[in-house]
Amino acid sequence: MEFDSVIQKRRSVRSFKSKKPDWKDILQAIDSALQSPFAGNHNNLKFIIIEDPEKISKIAEFSEQKWILESKTLVAVCSDNIHLKNLYGERGRIYSRQQAGATIQTFLLKLINLGISACWVGAYTDKLIKELLKIPAHIQIEAVIPVGYEKEKSPHKRKKTLESSIFWEEWDKNKKPVFIKSKSPCV
Repeated sequence: MEFDSVIQKRRSVRSFKSKKPDWKDILQAIDSALQSPFAGNHNNLKFIIIEDPEKISKIAEFSEQKWILESKTLVAVCSDNIHLKNLYGERGRIYSRQQAGATIQTFLLKLINLGISACWVGAYTDKLIKELLKIPAHIQIEAVIPVGYEKEKSPHKRKKTLESSIFWEEWDKNKKPVFIKSKSPCV
């Protein structure tokens, strides 16, 4: 699939068919996600693949999002900030969030490329999910991602326009600066 097409097709899907995605496809998407940028090339992320229906039910409850029950596979993306904080101080926490976001987005795009849908869930009770999945206290849950095949195609909502999302040179300047003519042959 062409890259721009993958980007256009990506959306948050909250209704899944009963067909379970092939675990090999999930691994392929994770492998692609691991090609994302990492601060100092230090990958601090781990992925937990969840297929147990009881655990999926509990995570839906801990997220207060019943639609998660329709997914046959969840992927929890987790990070360990300790190494990055040791290397970069408090900036390490920021770098960890940045690389988690980049990695999750790459994961979502690869799933779309494979014909699989997903939704990035960020609202949940961390403590309860950590207990359920035996995640150590110092590890951060970055996202829970229900994965599957979209049940019904819903209309794709148009995102913000480019023009409404950019400024030039300073905050709140929404017009491109006019170039001043110079004697330089490059202008």
